[in-house]
Amino acid sequence: MQRTDIAEAIKLSKHPAKIALAVCATPDGKCNAITLEWFMRTSISPPVFAISIGHTRYSYECLQKTKHFNLVMASRKMRDFAILCGSKSGRDIDKFEQCEHSVFPGRLAKLPIIREAVCNFECEIITQVRTGDHTIFAGEVKHAWIDPEQEILLAEHL
Repeated sequence: MQRTDIAEAIKLSKHPAKIALAVCATPDGKCNAITLEWFMRTSISPPVFAISIGHTRYSYECLQKTKHFNLVMASRKMRDFAILCGSKSGRDIDKFEQCEHSVFPGRLAKLPIIREAVCNFECEIITQVRTGDHTIFAGEVKHAWIDPEQEILLAEHL
């Protein structure tokens, strides 16, 4: 064991990491998606997930104006969409216009449920906490959708 730079230790400790997307409504009534690596389950009862979004991201602006997000556990089939959502801003493009996956409106806030995902969790934001240059949004899961036939997308697959 040796002492090291914090960034080096974080880099070493983060794999294998699952890739998820957060889907939220935009101010103009459309939808946006952002690729996440920073998310976690924070409660069993009620079921709650937390997502961490940087303050410079368009999704942060969107989440400040709405109270819902879908947490989507990406499948390997969603690799290209996950790359698009992590490399392009919703300020500049409509990511769902370029999405080749089948979607249908969810039950809670009518945000898209992606059929090719491993899981979709429809969440209502119950609190948020500013943590430096990111904010953590905690969302209580109201509805869940699964496709157990899908394989989870890992960061190493990108």
